Amino acid sequence: MTVVAAVCAVLLCLTGITCMIRIVRGPTMLDRTVAADVFVAACIGAIGVEAAINRHSNTLPILVALAFVAFLGSVSIARYAASQAIGGGSR
Repeated sequence: MTVVAAVCAVLLCLTGITCMIRIVRGPTMLDRTVAADVFVAACIGAIGVEAAINRHSNTLPILVALAFVAFLGSVSIARYAASQAIGGGSR
């Protein structure tokens, strides 16, 4: 179990680092949005791995809330980008 946890930690850290690079260097707002979504997914994965290693289910509401907030953020940015592309202003 320790080897699996170490491999998961390394992969999630690499994912987080590459997402942060894309957030900083991303040429468009949508690139930054996708990178932020992947970063939040990596955070959810890290919290899930921690919960599995320590064998507790107290973090399940945190995972659900974090996923819900990430989903709402993605939808909000997508609607904003769509309204800017169509009309050039807010609706």
